[in-house]
Amino acid sequence: MAFRAQVKVVCDLYAQAAELLAVGIHVISSDEMTGIQALERAYPTESVHMGQVERQEYEYIRHGTQSLIANWQVATGTLLTPSIAATRNEADFAAHIAQTIAQDPKAGWIVIVDQLNTHKSETLVRLVDRLCHLKLDLGEKEHSGILKSMPTRATFLSDSNHRIRFVYVPKHSSWLNQIECWFSILVRRLIKRGNFTSTQDLRQQILDFIAYFNRSLAKPFTWKFKGFPELD
Repeated sequence: MAFRAQVKVVCDLYAQAAELLAVGIHVISSDEMTGIQALERAYPTESVHMGQVERQEYEYIRHGTQSLIANWQVATGTLLTPSIAATRNEADFAAHIAQTIAQDPKAGWIVIVDQLNTHKSETLVRLVDRLCHLKLDLGEKEHSGILKSMPTRATFLSDSNHRIRFVYVPKHSSWLNQIECWFSILVRRLIKRGNFTSTQDLRQQILDFIAYFNRSLAKPFTWKFKGFPELD
């Protein structure tokens, strides 16, 4: 029952996203795409021509990996403040959220995320406490108070009284997080058949694709799933 209730909370937020944005509350879906490989094809791709499909070289040169942290704005279908770097640790995610909120610092923010430990971190708790001007006694990590454990930190971060709050999709429910749908678009349209000469080239091509997507393709997902039927 708790699983179904949490699924409904997320689906209701998707349905209400446009109305919430109209009153100054952003609903965003956020997650990381890690280990994106910068693969350079060993030989040029043979272009399509009459009677011949495009032929892509199967041998490649590895140039390392990058991690993308991205936000999907549910109401508008755009990507907000992407972060691309070699790592995606606790500090990286908190810095990403900080730069996202800086785009509209006085607005309300509801961030839909999965259960990853970096989404329930001490750094994130301290960030929300500071940006919401709460000035609480947060306690000590692994010992006391709000910072004691991941469950206590998650409870604080998901508090609906806060201007900035996080909503967690249930475990094993990544399909419920809309940003995952956009990651599949990125893979199909850019990563799968891409040619990247370095990690810097990979980073720039991803940023260029995001700019193109926001300019030419952006629209909200048609989210038909509204949750599981209530049981008698």
